[in-house]
Amino acid sequence: MNANHEGLAPASILVSAGRQPRIPGAGLNAPLELSSTYVADGPVDYARAGNPTWTAFEEALGALEGGSALVFSSGMAAIAAALSIAPQGAIIVVPTHAYTGTGLMLESLEKAGRAILRRVDISDTTAVIAALEGADVLWAESPTNPMLEVADLPRLCEAAHKVDALVLCDNTFATPLIQQPLSMGADVVVHSVTKYLAGHSDVVLGAAVTADTDRGRRLHEALAQHRLLHGAIAGPMETWLALRGMRTMHLRVERSSANAAVLAARLQGHPAVERVRYPGFGSIIAIEVLGGLEGAETVAAKVRLWTHATSLGGVESLIERRRRHPAEPPTVPDNLLRLSVGVEDVEDLWRDLGAALAHQIPSG
Repeated sequence: MNANHEGLAPASILVSAGRQPRIPGAGLNAPLELSSTYVADGPVDYARAGNPTWTAFEEALGALEGGSALVFSSGMAAIAAALSIAPQGAIIVVPTHAYTGTGLMLESLEKAGRAILRRVDISDTTAVIAALEGADVLWAESPTNPMLEVADLPRLCEAAHKVDALVLCDNTFATPLIQQPLSMGADVVVHSVTKYLAGHSDVVLGAAVTADTDRGRRLHEALAQHRLLHGAIAGPMETWLALRGMRTMHLRVERSSANAAVLAARLQGHPAVERVRYPGFGSIIAIEVLGGLEGAETVAAKVRLWTHATSLGGVESLIERRRRHPAEPPTVPDNLLRLSVGVEDVEDLWRDLGAALAHQIPSG
């Protein structure tokens, strides 16, 4: 973390990091650098290697997450870069439930003979630690997507390092405002910046953050080289928009988390809801509704303020039946709806969702 940000609360880091130097006449905001070519003998010789807009964003996210950040063209690009540091034929311990893109990439590595996967319930600490014997990598996601299982990250990181396994952690759902896996022992954290960091459903972007340790610095160099050689580079406009979105992230997450807590409490015991999955923090809820697949699709189709769409972490509230995507594991219930709670008025959200759920309440 930049020394100028040590001791600051996350809200203060979000507002102050990644700014221009405070010299007379300087602009407050980092510039949007739209150039592919640079004059020779400077710090950057070509835009695939660096961009001042990237630097500003990376400074802000690194300070927030407590490490050194690299921006990528998408969350999947960041995930691919993180997994690229696993050795050939690596034994990778992975959650049974995780982001579908991650699952598909891990399966592709397994089919190509590049990795051996050990799937575990990430919330079962004993089972994860047992699976780590002889492993090279632990891929952690907490809470998991979409089942919202929570991992004991400090214990898992400690156990992984005891067997010299790398810990790679997707922190998209929790955000650095709720947990900072690097401080718990993770080696690399990845984000879909598209979601809570940017927060306005208008960019596709990813990031990886490495620990400020000797191993973390080596991994940072490897990830930067991967980005350079694979061309997984972010557009400066998207990066600038993401940095602007981050300035209000603490306010957005505070409001959406408060809304989610209210809705989760009200959904408990609702006559049309069989089960509520909510980890007690964050802005994501998963519910299993009466009526199976058709019942869940009906609820998603009947909302008016909520939007039936696939994504999460924006200012707007989204709802989706996750098993409509073939890549979701069969252990995800057919009737599970993932709710990404936004910043709208909570009473309006409740009335709209309640009206949609009413279609599934048995008559009589």
